[in-house]
Amino acid sequence: MKLLFIYGPPAVGKFTVAKHISKITGYRIFHNNLTINFVGSIFEFGTKIFYKLSADFRLKMIEESAKANIKGLIFTFCYSNPEDDMFIEKVIKKVKKYKGEVCLVHIHCDKNKLFERVKNLNRKKYNKITTVKSLKESLNKWNYFSPTSIRKSLSIDNTNLSPEIVASKIIDFYSL
Repeated sequence: MKLLFIYGPPAVGKFTVAKHISKITGYRIFHNNLTINFVGSIFEFGTKIFYKLSADFRLKMIEESAKANIKGLIFTFCYSNPEDDMFIEKVIKKVKKYKGEVCLVHIHCDKNKLFERVKNLNRKKYNKITTVKSLKESLNKWNYFSPTSIRKSLSIDNTNLSPEIVASKIIDFYSL
């Protein structure tokens, strides 16, 4: 299995890019917010048990996908440096265990562009951050703009790029 691990700040367009890649490659999408909403239906966001269960479910889904030798999986993730490095290491280990490959993609853009994008109505149906105020709070709390140092990532500034162009760059770079 090839796991395309797309990470970056909230509202940068990870899921939108993932949908374009999926249309072209047939890769399945594991949208990060699915676990946030699932676990958050019982446990409060930000609590220790919330983070533990979210990580456990994500790792299990990724491992089972690799074990089942799914052709390709796209995982979207709001990575915070360095807090989430251990999670990335675990993902890589789970995928490698089944002879899979992890391709890291760091998408970032100008903060003002994030403030525009966060208001997109499509975000509401996934319980994502939808206000500039909430986004600013999140950006002040977490370091979303630095790529992981675990392994080299393809890094794309999509401030002035369409999701289709970003998807194309990722597909070309990783020969998907």
